[in-house]
Amino acid sequence: MKSLPIRLRLSLWYFTLFATAACLLSLASWWMLRRSVDITEYNDLKERAEDIELLLAHEDPSRSLDELRNDFAAIYSIKDDGKWLQVIDQDGNWLFRSKRMIAENPPLPMPSHLPVQGSTSEFHQGTRYVRILAYPIFVRGRKYSVQTGIALNKSIALLTSFGVDLLMLTPAVVLLAALGGYWMSRKALKPVAMLAEEARRINDRNLDTRLLVPDARDEISDLSGTLNQMLERIDKAFASVRAFTGNASHELRTPISLLRTEIEVALFRPREGEEYRATLSHLHQETIRMTNLVENLLSLARADGGTETLSLVPIELNAFFERIEQTWKQAMQLAQIRFRIEIHADNFFVLGDPASIARLLSILLENAAKFTPPGGLVVLKAAVLGEKVVLSVHDTGIGISVGDIPKIFDRFYRGAQTDVQISRGSGLGLALGKWIADRHGTELAVESNLGEGSCFSFLLERTTAVVPALADLRQVLNLS
Repeated sequence: MKSLPIRLRLSLWYFTLFATAACLLSLASWWMLRRSVDITEYNDLKERAEDIELLLAHEDPSRSLDELRNDFAAIYSIKDDGKWLQVIDQDGNWLFRSKRMIAENPPLPMPSHLPVQGSTSEFHQGTRYVRILAYPIFVRGRKYSVQTGIALNKSIALLTSFGVDLLMLTPAVVLLAALGGYWMSRKALKPVAMLAEEARRINDRNLDTRLLVPDARDEISDLSGTLNQMLERIDKAFASVRAFTGNASHELRTPISLLRTEIEVALFRPREGEEYRATLSHLHQETIRMTNLVENLLSLARADGGTETLSLVPIELNAFFERIEQTWKQAMQLAQIRFRIEIHADNFFVLGDPASIARLLSILLENAAKFTPPGGLVVLKAAVLGEKVVLSVHDTGIGISVGDIPKIFDRFYRGAQTDVQISRGSGLGLALGKWIADRHGTELAVESNLGEGSCFSFLLERTTAVVPALADLRQVLNLS
């Protein structure tokens, strides 16, 4: 089922809130008016009963029962002939009964049977609705029951009129609630609509534009700030993609142009076999470099897309390092660099992806060989550090300047290099190596001093699992 728009939902919520409040207010007003009327009528009836108490208090105690009856008749037969009144003493003797009370003959309990506040009841007599109060009074040690009544017609008419007015007013209030809910929803969502309109103006050509953040610390300012943070990340991602595409194009254009030039020169005139062999050997080196560059680009693209997966298994370091030594020994000898493997423990395992760890170490060894002059030393070490194992590559090369260290893991960054032979790298190796380290939950750390060499290291979790036979990693450890 398709959900309703937020504006309509807000309007419905506001309408429900206001309409419910209006109905509850109407009911509460009617109830409060009726309660006030009931209290007023009770107090009126109680005052009438207290008038009887005052009359009895002023009577002479020596007067007989008949004399009291005559006194009551003289006073109330004319004054209250149209009222409802009857009085009885504690012995059951009637002192007075009005005609209307005699006609209706409501029961009047004895004084000892009445509560202190009296008891009320109602009856219908002719066209009148009557409420009567039976109230106990005490005069000179004797108890009396006084029952007096009042017509409710005026009160009923008042309540009826007020109820009708409320019923006529409620639809108007409900309509106002609907209009008010719609207006408030528009008012509440106006900042969001303005925010959406500003966001729609932003495209790939003006990603540096930022949304206006209101001064008020509310949900709209939080939303604007969050969208600005998202735009900043998108802007950086677009800039990274543009830079990556431009640098990749530049890196590929150079060797392709060189290949084209070498081939055109070789085809310009007939040459001896040795010259063709030298040209083909140079072209072969360039194709190897292009292959490594393309592989690195594809690996980084897969890493960015989340399709590059790692499988963590136990790795036995002695056999693993033997494979690496066999692969790199000849390359180091050709570069006239001493190469040594150091493992400060026997027969222990680390948890990692063998192909990825081999590739990371190959990147570090390749950089060490590239930046270490002939006669230098490169050492691949493994040492236990608590529950971790430190793998590191040390060299005695030219080192890295303090200003370049924070940037060496950026893609295509090669630093301020002056040696043409050294600067022929693509600048992608350390970026890929950092990604491999991150996927293993570790950090690729670097320590370096200019003219003294560098040390790249990372930690892997130590494990005691038995390692299966290692696959041949020569293709992964292929020297670029």
